[in-house]
Amino acid sequence: MVQALVIAVVAAAAVGALYLAAAARVVRQYERGVVLRLGRLRDEVRPPGFTMVLPGVDRLRKVNMQIVTMPVPAQDGITRDNVTVRVDAVIYFKVVDPASAIVEVEDYRFAVSQMAQTSLRSIIGKSDLDDLLSDREKLNQGLELMIDSPAVGWGVQIDRVEIKDVSLPETMKRSMARQAEADRERRARVINADAELQASKKLAEAASEMSAQPAALQLRLLQTVVAVAAEKNSTLVLPFPVELLRFLERAQQGAPVPDAAQPSGSGSQPSDPVAQPSDPGPGPQSLRPVEQPSDPGSPDARPSASSEPFAHH
Repeated sequence: MVQALVIAVVAAAAVGALYLAAAARVVRQYERGVVLRLGRLRDEVRPPGFTMVLPGVDRLRKVNMQIVTMPVPAQDGITRDNVTVRVDAVIYFKVVDPASAIVEVEDYRFAVSQMAQTSLRSIIGKSDLDDLLSDREKLNQGLELMIDSPAVGWGVQIDRVEIKDVSLPETMKRSMARQAEADRERRARVINADAELQASKKLAEAASEMSAQPAALQLRLLQTVVAVAAEKNSTLVLPFPVELLRFLERAQQGAPVPDAAQPSGSGSQPSDPVAQPSDPGPGPQSLRPVEQPSDPGSPDARPSASSEPFAHH
């Protein structure tokens, strides 16, 4: 009798242990438990810790409440300005309603991934290339709103969406490189022209100061000679002042010009040895060309009448 009672107690304990092992569940701190009893959703969401379910009747689904980092595969698209690009992104989301994440959608991770890819292609088609490269913050916000709208009904909250990389064709990269080079060349030329303008103004001021003090020009000349000679060159460049040329030009213009027609004495002959009076001939006085003595070595040395002066008889 006692032996049968002991056997019954041991059997009951074994059955209880098996039931406890089948009914006991542990929910982690970052998880929540959703219980489906005979296929119907229980209103109570199991908190973290130890919990019990009815074996064979209840089914416990654990939902991760952590923020999930999901990469969005690279999507090929054409921007609004007809440029082919390849864009990839990353999305951060978390579950805020475990019951909706289990009941409303079959696989909330797959649904969020597909929605992110579709929204990314839509954003590419609505944006320009410059916006994709420079104004990513605005595109990230628009992409987040597009994904978050349907995800709210799935019990999922989109935390952040970031565009990681924008891949361009090689031809477009070369074109952009040429554009950037041309822009930098333009800026360099503008800066150089501005520097030349400022230098010219300073040089004009320096010239005005030197013109007030003539000795300053000579001092500047000597300083230039010293600077050139200090480099140990075999060739010495000596600048020639322009003011000296101007002084010589003014001196030449102010000198008296000698009169070639004025006789040197009372008994001297005229200065022009070419025009000599010829022998008087019959008839009235007339103008005729004076023949120059020809060179004995030339057969015909008579000059033309149009190129010789006329003598008055």
